[in-house]
Amino acid sequence: MNTGRIGRPDGAPIIATTKFAVDDVRCHIRHHHPGCPEFAVDFFSAAVTDRAWQRCTLGTAVGIVMQVFLRHHMTEYDQLLLIGIEREEARRRVQPRINAMLATWRKPPVARDV
Repeated sequence: MNTGRIGRPDGAPIIATTKFAVDDVRCHIRHHHPGCPEFAVDFFSAAVTDRAWQRCTLGTAVGIVMQVFLRHHMTEYDQLLLIGIEREEARRRVQPRINAMLATWRKPPVARDV
């Protein structure tokens, strides 16, 4: 983890930022989401480490990235917005599906006989 400060030329307050190390992110995901596929661990790790986070723990950063990805790529969220559903209502409608996917990833993978 690398912390820094972002200064603003307009005199606004300086906000502390954090960049997380990819190995720390991978370790966190594997520990808290052992059922998450390895390709997804790599994807989410890259997404978390590619940005500087403000006032955010590693767990919160991982959660935000996972929630956003699942919302936009694994649900009908964007289609709901396109037909005029308000953002909060669309989020409410898709959240159960996101929660189900995250719950699946929280469980260790099941060994399969070949």
